[in-house]
Amino acid sequence: MASFVEFTGRARLDRRTKHLVKRLTPDDVAIIDHTDLDRVSAEELVESGVRVVVNVASSQSGRYPNPGPLVLVRGGVRLIDAPGAELFDAVSDGELVTVRGGGLFRNGTCLASGHVLAEHELEAAVEQGRERVTEALEEFAENTMRYLREEGSVLAGELAFPTLKTRFRDRHALVVARGPGFKRDLRMVRPYLRDFKPVLVAVDGGADALLEAGYRPDVIVGDMDSVSDGALRSGAELVCHAYRNGNAPGAARLDGLGLEYHTVEAPGISEDAALLLAHDKGAELIVAVGTHLNLTEFLERNRRGMSSTFVTRLKVGEILVDAKGVSRLVSRGPGLWPLLFVVLAGLAAIVVAVLVSPALRNLVELIASRVQDTLGL
Repeated sequence: MASFVEFTGRARLDRRTKHLVKRLTPDDVAIIDHTDLDRVSAEELVESGVRVVVNVASSQSGRYPNPGPLVLVRGGVRLIDAPGAELFDAVSDGELVTVRGGGLFRNGTCLASGHVLAEHELEAAVEQGRERVTEALEEFAENTMRYLREEGSVLAGELAFPTLKTRFRDRHALVVARGPGFKRDLRMVRPYLRDFKPVLVAVDGGADALLEAGYRPDVIVGDMDSVSDGALRSGAELVCHAYRNGNAPGAARLDGLGLEYHTVEAPGISEDAALLLAHDKGAELIVAVGTHLNLTEFLERNRRGMSSTFVTRLKVGEILVDAKGVSRLVSRGPGLWPLLFVVLAGLAAIVVAVLVSPALRNLVELIASRVQDTLGL
């Protein structure tokens, strides 16, 4: 946890943490409204360099073993929980505020008094959450069964996907979402990308992750709320995720940018739509980067839609693998620099042998003389 006594910085507010992290600096005080702060958001907050986060909701509700707040505090950030504080009404974005202990002040007036979450406290909360995971699992199972009754068309393959120019048939597809460990996963699969050249499918902000890593997405799927304009204009085919009622939240943005796009109506989250799209188009193998693949990651999203993610895995499971597994299977042949080093080392050994051996030196001089005579030099 940050050890300063007092810190003054610019207040930065957004009820959607994934939007806020894009404009944070180490000189800011982040004010969020994020119940059960998930690990991905915590990692992005740490990467932003921000030193103080004030949450007007409970960062750790105890509903499940949530590692997010612990990741944040271990990253050196002071995390202050002030549930119910009306900071989004009382504070304007960009104005100077001061943090002392668990209090947030403006011009000497206390705007909110919260609780500073300590590392040992969060470790204990994670352990207690593990004891209650059975209850969370039962709730998750009930939601999943309800989803299966209402949206069985996902497993039946009745979703209508648009015709794309990008060819998936008999190719691998890499689906990239800004989920847990996505940057590390992208680094791990570089040899795989080089050897197999899969179709690159980005889920919203996953497009920016690909571009930052030096790759251009072939297809971007999502509601387009966390992807940059630059990524949308990268030349990728755009598939706007619409919900079963026909509402497509990202359509207005794409229309405003003057970009062509397709629309697909699919239940659940955009990550599911991307996986189902690759499966429907005949991908031979789907490699997932930053997607949700274990129970804790399902539970930390705290939304009914995560049931669709579980069902989607049932649908595409026979060809779906995690990037971490692929990185262990890809052949790691030597690159150019190791081979060049071996060649240079061999040449150096030959030069040394010639220099220390009079017989070899005489032989080299004789060969050189014969070459000169032949060439008339």
